[in-house]
Amino acid sequence: MALFGSPGKLSGLLLRVGQCSFAAASIGVMVSAPGFFNSTAFWKPSEDNVTCSSKNKKWGDIAKMAPNRQSIIKSDEEPIVPSLAYFYIISYLIASMGLQVLWSFGLACLDLHALRSKRNLQNPILVSLFVVGDWVTAILSLAAACSSAGVTVLYSRDLGYCRSPHIPCSRFQASIFLAFISWFLLAISSHVTFWLLAAV
Repeated sequence: MALFGSPGKLSGLLLRVGQCSFAAASIGVMVSAPGFFNSTAFWKPSEDNVTCSSKNKKWGDIAKMAPNRQSIIKSDEEPIVPSLAYFYIISYLIASMGLQVLWSFGLACLDLHALRSKRNLQNPILVSLFVVGDWVTAILSLAAACSSAGVTVLYSRDLGYCRSPHIPCSRFQASIFLAFISWFLLAISSHVTFWLLAAV
């Protein structure tokens, strides 16, 4: 059964290359953001950085006191640490995209080998492995992209953290957009392999 994106076909190879490329681009854009590794608002903070102006208070107390949360961050001050939530979500996004890179790159190599040797990869055992791997990877990637997008919208629109020059919000938003594209291509492969499993 020849479907678009089937394993061992040229369309399947192109889908795998696209998945791997966009996932790698998502990681690259995220990591290349200015101050990514030492940004206290988007990476794991230390206890010394949890301050606001001259008052050394936790974010929870500050958020309750501030009538306008966008006025908390000023351009001449260090950004406030909102919480550890974004650190864990961004870590999850990078981990899921890394897993997708490894999975898609491995299957792209397998598709390339099948095309060069003219072998058929559509047997029940291989297709079952493709289905399990594709669906698990797709679910993890979608969960990571959606959670990262949700918290980014919260921090940029509701809390106004993107007004601070210390936080490269555009880079993080671009990284999440690339993650969604990578997931969309993986979703196509997931559905194709599912229908192939039902047909073999």
